[in-house]
Order: sequence, then C-alpha cells, then structure tokens
Amino acid sequence: MEIAYTVLIFIAVLAVLVFVHELGHFLAARKNKVKSEEFGLGFPPRAIGFYKDKDNNWKRVIGNKEVKDAKDTIYSLNFIPLGGFVKIKGLNGNEAQDKDSFSAKPAWRRAIILFAGVFMNIVLAAVLIAVGYMIGFPSGVDNVPKNAQVTQAQVQIVEVIPNSAAKAGGLQAGDVVENIEGKAIKTQTDLQSIIAENPGESLDVVVKRQNEVLNLNVTPEEKEGKGYLGIAMAATGLVKLPFFQAIWEGIRSAVIYLWAIILGFWGLIKSLFIAEPISAQLAGPISIADLTGRFARMGFVYLLQFSALLSLNLAVINILPFPALDGGRLLFLLIERIKGSPVKREVETAIHNLGFMLLMLLVLFVTFKDIARFFS
Repeated sequence: MEIAYTVLIFIAVLAVLVFVHELGHFLAARKNKVKSEEFGLGFPPRAIGFYKDKDNNWKRVIGNKEVKDAKDTIYSLNFIPLGGFVKIKGLNGNEAQDKDSFSAKPAWRRAIILFAGVFMNIVLAAVLIAVGYMIGFPSGVDNVPKNAQVTQAQVQIVEVIPNSAAKAGGLQAGDVVENIEGKAIKTQTDLQSIIAENPGESLDVVVKRQNEVLNLNVTPEEKEGKGYLGIAMAATGLVKLPFFQAIWEGIRSAVIYLWAIILGFWGLIKSLFIAEPISAQLAGPISIADLTGRFARMGFVYLLQFSALLSLNLAVINILPFPALDGGRLLFLLIERIKGSPVKREVETAIHNLGFMLLMLLVLFVTFKDIARFFS
C-alpha cells in the first residue's frame, strides 16, 4: 500500500508540473497566433478528443483516428497520465509558408513560445509557496514578520558533520529533536545547554524523523570542557501570512530558491570541466518518487514545498542549452540570429534526436544507480 501511495502521489505531482509547463507553450503559441494542432492531458495514445471543425461545430474523436477537418486545436485526454503535451504547428521547421506556423514567426516570437514553459514552472512554484504561506508553510522562525502566525515551533537539525558524535549516534539532517533525557526541547538554547553541560555523557535523545519517533543514544564529544555534537540546527515551524503578504513571499522565495538551484547546477557543470569531485548526488525518478512520497506523508504543506522545488528544478533543467530541451532550441535561435539564417532543418533535427537519446541514457544510468542504492 505504501509503495502504491508513493507511486500515485509522484504521478500526480509530475502530471501537474509537466502539464503546467506545456500549458505555458500552448498559451504563448495562441498569443503569438501560432496554431497548436493538439493540446493533451496525459500522453498518447489518445482516449478521446474534442475540436471545432471548419464549420465551427464542436466534434468528438475517439482513439488515435486522424482528424482532417479540425479548424483549430484538438483538446485531448490521453491514456498515459504523466503530464501533457502540445503539438505546435511547424515546430520542427515544417510548413514555414503558413502564417500560423511556428517556423513562419520572427525569432523573438519563437523565443517567447519556447521560454513560456520554463516561465510557467517558475510561476507555479511561486503560487505553491504562496498557497503554503496562506495555510502555514514550513520555514525558519528566527526572522518572521511581526504579523505572521507561527505554529508547531520546533528545533530541527539541518546539517550533521561527518565523523562527529551526532553522526555516530545516528542523527540525520531533517530530524526534529523532541527531548533529551526526558527534557522537552523547545528552543535552540535548550538543546545547546544540555549538550554543553554533558561532555562525554551518554544521552537519550528522542527525535521525530518524518512521521516516525526514534530513540537514539548520543554521547557529546568534549571540547574545551564543553559538550560538542557536530550539528547545525534551526528553529522551524509552520509560518502563516496574510493573503497579499503570502503572495509576495511566494514570489520572493521562488526567486531565492531558483537562484540557489542555478548555483547548484553551475557547480555541478563546473566540476565536470575542471575534474573536481562531484559533491552533489544525482537523483533519478525512483529517488524523486521516494522523496515525494515521504513529503506527502509528512503533510500537505510539505508536499507543496517539495513540489515547488521540483517545479523550479524542471525550469532550470529545461532552460539548459542542451539539444532536445527548450534551452537547446533557444540556442539554435541564437545561432540563427548570429549567422543570419536558420540552421538546416535536417541538421537541427538530427542534433535534437541525438540529445534526446543522450538524455534517455542519462535517465537510465541514474535510475540504475537509484536501484543499486536502494538495494545496497
């Protein structure tokens, strides 16, 4: 049951993120008078579709039957529930002679359509965070606005130093310290005082890890006569903000998270080129699904927070200048502007196909690593 729940939640979250991304492309295409031949919820095969014919009458199509009398977009419901897709006319360089084709539009309009998916994922993240702050969002409580309501205040471990007493005792980042030796931990000072006063003493520590309560035994190291665990901690809780302030905080937080993700990707890419060890661990679909299930079991607002971060990661990945991604297509637009003419359609298509194959190989590799990690 737990695995089924995790899979269902992951599919639902992924479907929303991908659908919103494709919705961005679809809306931008319509705004720029480019025809979207089909806009689907889920991936083919098609279950059912609706469209207007050339006489402006709504019609229905069942299955993957070819539609020849569609005046505009076919709105379809498809069997594979993993997001959505939009089929934009002329995206691959065809039908450049038609006014409603992607290929017939100026480069700046094509760039807007390509970037719109990334933009919508950023907007979605801001909306999810804003909604979270309206109902109570997991956040640090050290510097909250005066009019914020804080509930479920707690002391949470945010980092455990390798080879430390905390690591030896089984503490992990994310653990909430509930009590030590039966004494409730309400503030960071409570925790710091008990640890400092008991160097070398074995302490019974009760922590909450997700929805599980664990009893651990930790012995602080002695440094300069005081106890030392080797952790970084923060006072956290559910922060609730008024409506308009929540909207502003959603936008502000989305920008901050986005910048942090960009810096993380930059560090990863830089490590590849200068032969440094890669400190970040790539997560594949299995690990992401597992994390999604864990956050969902922690509560709805935690799932909102994780979904917002996933949406921002999807935005950053898609804008990378790699073939088959939106960023790769934008790169070809930039080359077109520099050289004064488009790259040959056959060459661009071949490069995008190669890029897609490489991406699939990367997904398979990371998935294999995920499986190996779960069974190790």
